[in-house]
Amino acid sequence: MIVVSIIFWICVFAVLQTYLLFPLSLRILYRIKSKNKEQPAPSNTEQPVSILMAAYNEEKVIEDKIESIFKSNYPINLIEVWVGSDNSTDKTNELLQQLQQKYPQLHPVFFNERNGKIKIINQLVQKANADILIITDANVLFDPNTIVELCSSIKEEKVGLVDTRMMHSGLQSDGISKQENMYISNEVKTKYYEGQLWGCMMGPFGGCYAVKKSLFVPVPENFLVDDFFINMQVLSKGYKAVNNPKAIVFEDVSNNLKHEFNRKIRIATGDFQNLHYFKIFTIKNLFTPIGFCFTSHKILRWFTPLIMITAFIALTFLAINNILLYYYLWLAGIALLFLVLLERIVSQMNIHIGALRLLTHFFYMNLALLIGFFRFLKGVKSSVWNPTPRLQAKK
Repeated sequence: MIVVSIIFWICVFAVLQTYLLFPLSLRILYRIKSKNKEQPAPSNTEQPVSILMAAYNEEKVIEDKIESIFKSNYPINLIEVWVGSDNSTDKTNELLQQLQQKYPQLHPVFFNERNGKIKIINQLVQKANADILIITDANVLFDPNTIVELCSSIKEEKVGLVDTRMMHSGLQSDGISKQENMYISNEVKTKYYEGQLWGCMMGPFGGCYAVKKSLFVPVPENFLVDDFFINMQVLSKGYKAVNNPKAIVFEDVSNNLKHEFNRKIRIATGDFQNLHYFKIFTIKNLFTPIGFCFTSHKILRWFTPLIMITAFIALTFLAINNILLYYYLWLAGIALLFLVLLERIVSQMNIHIGALRLLTHFFYMNLALLIGFFRFLKGVKSSVWNPTPRLQAKK
């Protein structure tokens, strides 16, 4: 019985570590480190930059996207934009050709069959002429100072990758957009602290980030999460990955639970691909800041559904053996599952309760991780996928 009890509490600690204790410890350490620390003066040296993106049926946003790039405060003559249209069947190609007439620095590349984002980005990197790459998505719009801030940070000698700060719009009460925004906002803070403390931010938000071309390694074509792969390659070469909160970009957050659930399954599958690929690097750095961040922030979180299942099995065994504390904890677990079911029922009645929706969001996020784990075990043959539908509101 003691062994089962120990297993249960280890599982509880693991979940608390990844969702509460680790982010809290980073915040405390950051405040200690940043106290009385002088901030370096921003660099004004401007260098050429290549902006790369894959686009599939992005007629709703592609014009706004390109305009947001060329309205930047960064010198236009130092910007080149490469857009790979992934066999788009809407007006994306036509719009790109029209925009090219307006902006000669825009270079559309038209593919006659679906390749997927990763394969396209791998090819566009070869065409890029600048030493600084900005990899971005078509639905992510730039602030006038986005490029300025990214380039200012990445010009530091040991910095290899710089992430942006994603600002979300289109938040609504009838879906999961508010809960998703809350989760992402907390993730942004955690990644910022990782970068500031040790230079080992655990992956950018793939919508927009800068990386030095000399550090770019082609992503395996069957991978589903390219940004984390590129981030880990930068760290493995001894360079820093950081977040610049002044490098702001805009995106409509997903509001549909089904669409976001499918997206998270894809991302989860890709996460486990990366975990497998970097297993030796992880083991070698287990007792370094990189290992601490990767284990606490990513590995424990990716395995949270399996950890919670183990904890519930142990809890059930302890409750059956008439240990009162564990019996009440078991009832609490059942009650939480019931609340998820209740939230799904009342939402169909157009009744939206934020606290219950947050619980549902957490449940489906972990269910997606579990499904993604088994899809990874089954094997991934193609990285071609369709973009998640979003509101695409005008900025």
